Amino acid sequence: MATKPLKIGISARIDHPQPGQAGLRSKTLQYLEQSVAHWAMSRDVLVFMVPTVATGSGLVRSNIRLSDYADALDGLILQGGADMSPHSYGEEPLKPEWAGDPMRDGYEMELLHEFIEVRKPVLGICRGAQLINVAMGGTLYQDLPTQKPSPVQHLSESYDRHFHPVRFIEDGLLARLYPEVDPATLNIVSVHHQAVRTLGRDLVVDAISPEDGLPEAIRGTGRNFLLGVQWHPEFHHPSNPELLDCTPILDEFLRHVRKRRW
Repeated sequence: MATKPLKIGISARIDHPQPGQAGLRSKTLQYLEQSVAHWAMSRDVLVFMVPTVATGSGLVRSNIRLSDYADALDGLILQGGADMSPHSYGEEPLKPEWAGDPMRDGYEMELLHEFIEVRKPVLGICRGAQLINVAMGGTLYQDLPTQKPSPVQHLSESYDRHFHPVRFIEDGLLARLYPEVDPATLNIVSVHHQAVRTLGRDLVVDAISPEDGLPEAIRGTGRNFLLGVQWHPEFHHPSNPELLDCTPILDEFLRHVRKRRW
């Protein structure tokens, strides 16, 4: 009998209504980026976007909760997107443009805790890594260029074509996944201006930016598989010899998903 595909949830990006606009721009939109969905689907996986369950939309919905998604799905990927709100880690935004999206923060933190509660694996990508850190009580740099000046450029207009080196922490999970990797290929697509500042509880750093020591991957120390990478593995095509092949990370996440399912 064929094994059923794994069911992986991906948290939603949120576009909020724009004042004075009509049509779709006047509505709340929830979506996922194709590249992250297709990265997960490169294995035997069914992908489901997990919408918010907030009330106030004018529609009458059932009593479905985020905990129901945690029960029904096998694992969770927290995708990238907008800044986190400094209010989510007890700070005021230093600039209005760094105010982030507190609504998405609350939704994703609740979703994360529901998956942790039922001990199902979670993988955070870029913003997802930051959210894991904040949900576990950590804080962020609101803006790296002004709060932690560095020779490393972590944000660039070239977006998914911008990369910089990464170094794995000895004896960490990533170091174990890549025991014989050529250091020259340890480059990651890094697109962010916020990053982990104070590490959350029950977390360890698993990779850093070697030139400035900034955390580039964090990992949970509890029984639940919990990994956050500050880079975008979905932008790393395996045929590109300059970039880290991120399929071992996906395979390790899914290995824990299968172990938890069976």
